[in-house]
Amino acid sequence: MGDSKKHKRKKGNEGPAGGGWEIVYSGFVLILLCFFIMLSSFSTMEEAKIMRFVKSFVDAVGIMQGGLKFDSGATVLPKSADIVDSNDKLAQLFSELAELNERLKKEKDITLAYSTKGLVMRLSDRALFDVGVANISPQAVPLLQKVGDIIARTNFEVRIEGHSDNLPIKTVQFPSNWELSTARAVNVLRFFLETGRISSQRMSAVGFGEFQPMVPNDSIEHRAQNRRVEIIFLHSDQKPNPVEEAL
Repeated sequence: MGDSKKHKRKKGNEGPAGGGWEIVYSGFVLILLCFFIMLSSFSTMEEAKIMRFVKSFVDAVGIMQGGLKFDSGATVLPKSADIVDSNDKLAQLFSELAELNERLKKEKDITLAYSTKGLVMRLSDRALFDVGVANISPQAVPLLQKVGDIIARTNFEVRIEGHSDNLPIKTVQFPSNWELSTARAVNVLRFFLETGRISSQRMSAVGFGEFQPMVPNDSIEHRAQNRRVEIIFLHSDQKPNPVEEAL
């Protein structure tokens, strides 16, 4: 009698223990299901969004190397083509201009960056002009010819901006930095129109003098950075408004 009770008790304990594998299996299946759903969601996301997320995450948890500091000045996105959709025309243009820059070995005089305006090609004044003049130097002609060929192959509106440092200039030709920066921008624009097959309706030029510096004008190096010409390939929503320009 006692043995039969023990035997029944053992049988009763075997039931719940024997069904444990079903719980483990169900959990495993659910984990696999969630994994494949996640893979499916990633496959439908744009590559650029994933890259932006990864970059944001790395920047958030990363630690700056010793000796580095933040520089003040115009806020632009990092110099990289992978922060936008790889199929975007601006990204393709960025790659083409970066390849040109590498071939010409002008890394010290040419920088590329994205801004809220569009793609910015920034050229130092020494790459284009002699000191205190607005005439394009002979050494700059091959560079501008290649840039003009690239502009001609695109449909972007292009704005050329002239900038100077804060050192005053007062000559018969250029009473102030306004005139100097504007004349430089206009001369670059005229060069593109005269040497390339570019519609004048796509081009504009403006001079800002010393009033839009990249960095403070507190050293020789910083003033050299501020003396520049920027060739901006505008986003579609940044195209000049003819009515506003007339006003």
